[in-house]
Amino acid sequence: MNEIVNKLFTYQDLKFKEFNSKLLPNIDKNNIIGVKVPIIRKLSKEIIKNNDYKLFLKKLPHKYVEENMLHGILISMNNNIDEVLLELDRFLPYVDNWAVCDLIKPQIFKKNLKKVYENIKTWIKSNEIYKIRFAIVTLLNFYLDDEFNIDINNLVLSINNDDYYVQMAIAWYFSFALIKHWDETIIIFENKKLNKFVHNKSIQKSIESYRLDDNKKGYLKKLKIR
Repeated sequence: MNEIVNKLFTYQDLKFKEFNSKLLPNIDKNNIIGVKVPIIRKLSKEIIKNNDYKLFLKKLPHKYVEENMLHGILISMNNNIDEVLLELDRFLPYVDNWAVCDLIKPQIFKKNLKKVYENIKTWIKSNEIYKIRFAIVTLLNFYLDDEFNIDINNLVLSINNDDYYVQMAIAWYFSFALIKHWDETIIIFENKKLNKFVHNKSIQKSIESYRLDDNKKGYLKKLKIR
């Protein structure tokens, strides 16, 4: 094992490993060390000071989920948009679970939304599950505020992939779209543009939010597909 893996094992929590393995049923338990995300974030800040982290980023694939989490966090810390996009193109094909995928959140995206959007349109057409999910989660994280327009909803509607983790990401996205852009999004539910699972899951997640008023929650309940 390399130095970084050894370091991760010093923070191993076997109870957390058992807990995490239940959340990641598609991952071999032997590929989970059992390290909590705040500790991995702390470690990322330590190793970023040492240029050896660049060698770590080049060594793909990794064996352990926590290595991939560390990899995603290190990419997210980079403030060079071109380097971030290059590293993502290298790394995303190796992402194999929702926990790693959803951890990747480069803040430099905020300053380069138009450029990133062009990449999102490519990722979302991919056949790779976690490229698609990453595209959806990126839209959710960065494009549902002032940057929002109806084309973003339509882009997510265009996805044709029935994988569970893609479907859940679509539901997650539209639950936030309902909360933040009701008028532009409710028509999707009135016209039943989504499949039954995503439609109802989006409504469920929206209703659970304190940010939606009772009148809208009541209306959404009437739109559930029985």
